[in-house]
Formats: sequence, structure tokens, C-alpha cells
Amino acid sequence: MKIAFFDSGIGGLSVLHHAMKVLPQEEFIFFADEDNVPYGTKSPEEVLRFVDEAFRFLIAQEVGAIVVACNTATSVAVKAMREKYSLPIIGMEPALKVALDAFPNRKVLVAATAITITGKKIFKLIKKIHAENFAELKALSKLVEFAERQEFVSAAVEKYLREELAAYDFEKFSSLVLGCTHFNYFKDTFRKILPPHVKILDGNAGTVNELIRRTNLKSSLTTNRYPLTTYYSGRKVEDAAELLRLKKFLQRLDEMETII
Repeated sequence: MKIAFFDSGIGGLSVLHHAMKVLPQEEFIFFADEDNVPYGTKSPEEVLRFVDEAFRFLIAQEVGAIVVACNTATSVAVKAMREKYSLPIIGMEPALKVALDAFPNRKVLVAATAITITGKKIFKLIKKIHAENFAELKALSKLVEFAERQEFVSAAVEKYLREELAAYDFEKFSSLVLGCTHFNYFKDTFRKILPPHVKILDGNAGTVNELIRRTNLKSSLTTNRYPLTTYYSGRKVEDAAELLRLKKFLQRLDEMETII
């Protein structure tokens, strides 16, 4: 099956990266809307328009399913896309329930973009799983900018995160949930800052598991980490330097996947 992964930028590569491991026999398209990144600082109306334009393009490529590998786009547009298009559409959901199931009655910090943590979808999730007394939300939108320019480890990144997280007493928290796919590139700096007992969780595996469930695909672990994938960044990526840039993002994710 040809499966599309869509994001505003390169954050969604972290979801594709997991799918490559467990669905090596499938064909993938990765579409990064880098002409309009970041989505997290745009209006919901703009994001909805960008997502619909991307969907029209991807459906023209005859994909069998679309994974919206972007929490912001999921929050704003997935409901409308499912009403408009009939193919399986899988969105992102912060791993808040995973955190609370593993560590009941402990606080969880959900870090995401500003548009995600102020959107209706996250509050519906919190209410649905009765997490009102345990979930706290934090916007870390600047991490998207760091990630897009491949500034993963730097004094500026560490300073930004230390300042933004300084107000939290992490002795009261069990987990940090990464509610933006761009944030996966910074797990080593998060791990450096956070106390050892605070786990770092993301929704990538859950999203790919939902893709498998909705499409009846069969998963199989493999050492072939880079199955057939076509990349688009507003247009098809064929330039050797740009393909190397994407490979470096995937290699970074190889390094981050064991950090919890």
C-alpha cells in the first residue's frame, strides 16, 4: 500500500521513521508543507486551508491512507478532512492516556505548539480520560524553528528549554508528553534537564498502530530502515543535497528513539 505522511515540516518524519521500522514492505510518501511551516503560529483557518491543499495533492498520488503526522494539523483539520474524504485518515494524539495509565494519579506535562494546547481537541481528550487534575499544558513553539534548521543540540536550545520549564516542580510529575512531532529531535536535551524519574513519551507508536488497525496491514520488524519513500517539500525532492538533509533528520531520530 502507498501511505502518505503529512506534516507542516520535518517533525512528521519521526512518525514515518517508526512506520519504516514496522512496515518495511509498504511504500511511503512524505509531504512536508515547508512553504507554510510552522503551523503552530498560524490561524486555524489558515491551517485548514493548507491541510486541504495538501490532501488534494496526496489523493492525486493515489495513496491508500494518509497519516496526519502533525498534532497542530490534527487538532485543527482532521475532523473536516474525514468528513470530506473517504480514505483512512489517521491523526496524532498526545500520549496523555499512556502516561496516566502507566503512572496513575501523577501529574503529566504536555508540551506542544500554542495552537494545539489552546485547541478544543486537547481539552476534549483531557475531559474524556478525566485528566483535569493531572494534565498541565505548555507551549514550546520555538522548538519547531530549532528543528527546521537542524539546531538540535546547542546552548540556545538548552537555555530555551531550561527557562521555559523552570517554573515546574518535576518532583510532582511522572511524564513529559511530546505533543508536537518536531519535539522528538530534542529528547537528549529534555533528558539532560529533567529528573531521571520523569519519562519522555510521544504518540508515534500509537499513531502507527492505529494506521495498522485501520488498514489491516501486517507489521514486521526489519533492519531495512529506509524502504521506498518519495519526499515532497511543496514539490518533489530530487536534489541530492536536500535528500541528504532528510537522511540526517532520520539519522538523528535513530539516535533519539531509545531515549525515554
